[in-house]
Amino acid sequence: MLRLLTGLKCYCPQYIGEKDLLISYDKIIKICNPNELSQSNIISSVINCEGLLAFPGLIDQHVHIIGGGGEEGAISRIKEIEFEDIIAAGVTTVVGVLGADSYTRSLENLLAKARGLEGEGLTTFIYTGSYSIPTVTITNSVASDLVLIDKVIGTGEVAISDHRSSQADLKELMSLAAETHIGGLIGGKAGVVHIHIGDGKDGLKPLLQVIEQTELPTTQFIPTHVNRNLNLFAEAIDYCKMGGFIDLTAGETAGVSVPNAIEQLLQNGVDLTRVTVSSDANGSIPNGGIGKIQVLYDDIVKCITDKNISPDIAFSLAGENVARVLKQHPKKGVLKEGSDADILITDSNYKMQKLFCKGNLLKGES
Repeated sequence: MLRLLTGLKCYCPQYIGEKDLLISYDKIIKICNPNELSQSNIISSVINCEGLLAFPGLIDQHVHIIGGGGEEGAISRIKEIEFEDIIAAGVTTVVGVLGADSYTRSLENLLAKARGLEGEGLTTFIYTGSYSIPTVTITNSVASDLVLIDKVIGTGEVAISDHRSSQADLKELMSLAAETHIGGLIGGKAGVVHIHIGDGKDGLKPLLQVIEQTELPTTQFIPTHVNRNLNLFAEAIDYCKMGGFIDLTAGETAGVSVPNAIEQLLQNGVDLTRVTVSSDANGSIPNGGIGKIQVLYDDIVKCITDKNISPDIAFSLAGENVARVLKQHPKKGVLKEGSDADILITDSNYKMQKLFCKGNLLKGES
């Protein structure tokens, strides 16, 4: 079945002007000038998108898809995320994390939930592991999880500089990172360690020590929540400048908001291709709150409307940049011929109108 989306102002994520997009099953097979194919008799359907904007579907690399919380007893456990909430936020790819509770929740449940969401139309992955070191696995080995289980793309979220972490020593962190690295190489996966950074006094210091004392690349780690306080964010700026990736948490209010963080990163000359944003959805947040996936979309839009960040840069923070980190580029995070037909369509005020995932219209009218 061939469907033609016509009259779109396309951000791929770079702006390429008004184009028509031809979709065949789950792929974009042609990007052409307006009306170039509209009269073709091989087109099954034409969807008029005149005046609308097209972006790659968002990628959220930090979602508690089976729920987080539980750190104030059983009553504080947070429920699983709903498919409808994910697509309402313009997200077409999610990565599930386990978090602090690897006692009443399991990686097997995480994997099953990921498969269920994929069955509903999304693209899904998971991290093996949890806050603790040594960490939980499915096959009794981090490397084996990466090699043998298709959806496992890295390890995380592993906690450091946090009272809820396992207070692992440097050698244990080194060993975990090394095993993740070799598992990623053999399994053809990203093989990154997604690191939860808490408010503890050490900040990013343990990561810097591992990088200094081993042969592991700086890009081995993806420290997240780095905008949770001013001191940590200052460290994150330096870390990014030395070649690392950093992940900002959307919806942050106590520390540095994502729009303000992006503005400051630009002022400090940071290469924004090394910066990503995730939601921490369905995890617990300070003062008893629950993370919402919608904050990812909202903060991306605020970068544009409040800070005059160009749309291509803003949407790359939860698109192309993440796809590169997770080794899903150019399949994900871009609108290109041959890429997955994950297409977020908005009006001129960046309000979502339609969402395609792998060529299927998940939200909006055809």
